[in-house]
Amino acid sequence: QLQASGGGLVQAGGSLRLSCAASGRTVSSVTMSWFRQAPGKEREFVAAITWRLGVTQYADSVKGRFTISRDNAKYTVYLQMNSLKPEDTAVYYCATGMAYVSTSPSAYAYWGQGTQVTVSS
Repeated sequence: QLQASGGGLVQAGGSLRLSCAASGRTVSSVTMSWFRQAPGKEREFVAAITWRLGVTQYADSVKGRFTISRDNAKYTVYLQMNSLKPEDTAVYYCATGMAYVSTSPSAYAYWGQGTQVTVSS
């Protein structure tokens, strides 16, 4: 099971930090990732991190603004989002699976419930 939290409403240029806590069989996965989905758009990859070595990957649209990190002791992954833009507005989902840093939603077996991020201009 994955429990996501931390979304909210923020002005452009502001920051938010999302959290995703893993439990049950999800703690034995390889990669934890964040995806987002805006209204009328497909779900898109945002960032990924591997549990063991902390290898990361980012979508080009968030590089330099977002940082993904993990706390292995707490089985929790964080997404620090800085310099937020209105186009970052979406429902953000955490996902986990056995694939190594995949950007495809189909590679992830477990999904959190989603948390809304709204960035006003």
